[in-house]
Amino acid sequence: MADQLLQFVLSGLTTGSIYALVALGFCIIHNATGIVNFTQVDFITLGGMVMYTLFRQVGVQQWIAFPLAVAAVGVVGAMVQRLAIRPARSKEVIHLIFITIGISIVLRGGIKQIWGKASMALPPLSGEEPLRFLGATVLPQSIWIFLISLAVVVALHLFFTRTTTGKAMRATASNPRAASLMGIDSNKMVMVSFLLSGAIGAVAGILIVPITTLAYDVGIMIGLKGFAGAILGGYGSFFGAIVGGLCLGVLESLGAGIVSSDYKDAIAFVILIMVLFFKPSGILGKGESTRV
Repeated sequence: MADQLLQFVLSGLTTGSIYALVALGFCIIHNATGIVNFTQVDFITLGGMVMYTLFRQVGVQQWIAFPLAVAAVGVVGAMVQRLAIRPARSKEVIHLIFITIGISIVLRGGIKQIWGKASMALPPLSGEEPLRFLGATVLPQSIWIFLISLAVVVALHLFFTRTTTGKAMRATASNPRAASLMGIDSNKMVMVSFLLSGAIGAVAGILIVPITTLAYDVGIMIGLKGFAGAILGGYGSFFGAIVGGLCLGVLESLGAGIVSSDYKDAIAFVILIMVLFFKPSGILGKGESTRV
């Protein structure tokens, strides 16, 4: 029984790492604009699709195709802000949210037209021989997911605390008007936020594809669970997104293993509803010290 519980926890940490990355993407955009960016779900899909094209069809080596795909989707994220969000005549949050929904539908339709509806696959970043850990089985791809997710979190922390651009983004998120008075280009900072959001979504998509299937709508469920993880941790909280995503992944895995796998997808949203009912601020709440 202990071995099974450990297996469920390790599996949950794998998917939870993906949810945490997606949740970070949601939180970065929320802190910069106050909106929920529903194009985040399509950044996940687009990352996998671009990686597939570069690796399978163009023949680019896997470790070179990875950063190229991430950069490409980051550029798409920046274009979403520059061509759709910034020119919007209304700056009301609800209007901007509906714009992101519309863009998401357009992106998904474009992905379906370009890559079709058939399922595709990518190989893991290293071998497929499972490893044994305290009686549990761990795939090498799961280790890569955890390590790369950790690297992304560390890189984001250093970016927001050690770089001029990162500090300017934090200032814009905290008080846009004061930041503008200090000479910070808030539009540029918001564009960088969308670029980062797109890049992080692409990383999540590329990492998860080898242990699932790649299709034009693969990002929808992963993205919604990442959003649930962000709510669970405390929407807008950098560390809350990480904690919420990991907790959601573990709870989902335990629920699927102990109760039934039929309820795997429902568990995330049941948890989301319970959090909204009893603790809307999430596990860590939302405070200035955790904004990015």
